[in-house]
Order: sequence, then C-alpha cells, then structure tokens
Amino acid sequence: MSSKIYPCLWFDGQAQEAAKFYCSIFKNSKITSDNQMVVTFELDGKKFMGLNGGPNFTFNEAVSFVVDSETQEEIDYYWSTLIADGGQEGKCGWLKDKFGISWQIVPTVLPKLLSDPNRAQKVMEVFMEMKKFDIKALENA
Repeated sequence: MSSKIYPCLWFDGQAQEAAKFYCSIFKNSKITSDNQMVVTFELDGKKFMGLNGGPNFTFNEAVSFVVDSETQEEIDYYWSTLIADGGQEGKCGWLKDKFGISWQIVPTVLPKLLSDPNRAQKVMEVFMEMKKFDIKALENA
C-alpha cells in the first residue's frame, strides 16, 4: 500500500542526480518515473518526489531525514556515503549531503539510553560532543 502523503524536494536542476544518488545508498530503492521537470523515487520503499524548480528555494535544517541505524557499521556507512563528494558533518549525528539535504544518522539504542534516569544526563553530555554517533561510547557513558 502506498502512502498518500510524501515529500517533494525542490532542486535547482539536480533532481535526477539526487534521486540516483539516494537510490544507490538505500536498499529497496528505485526511480519510479522521470521526466525533465519531476522525478519520483522510492527510498527503502518510501515515496519521494524531486522537482527541478530552479534556484528560488534551498534546503535548511528545518527539515531532515532520520536514518535509524542498528549497528556502528550502518552508522559509518550512511555517514560516509551521505557526506561524500561535498557533504558536511554536523553535530549530534546530523549531516548535510552534497545537495544540501539534512540527515540524522541515529543509533536505535539512543532512546533506550536516554530513558534510563541513571544514565541519561551522561549519555546526553557524551553525544552532544559527537559528530558521528559512536554506539560504544554512548553505551559506556
């Protein structure tokens, strides 16, 4: 069943390039339609639209995509792949890819660690100093 609600990402002539890039990163992904103005694609089975709308609007951190990651290997993979070729590291698991889209690469264990009243403050202090999340360091906090 497909969702009736999905994001439309406004690009300045790079929608097809972005769709190919994202589809190469995430499993269960594909371009579903493509023309000069609009490309639709699925990332891990979720529908997206890329629009070649021109230079009028740009991306910012007000919207980001969260990638839950079970292992450190997943975190490392998504982090290095998404910042490749001009992306930028941020703090606390945030990054921007080469198109300016913000992503949060988050370990799935983080909510559990933050819900432990005996450890939450220390875990928060540790992750506030991180760029890419380090699961072992969080667990050892």
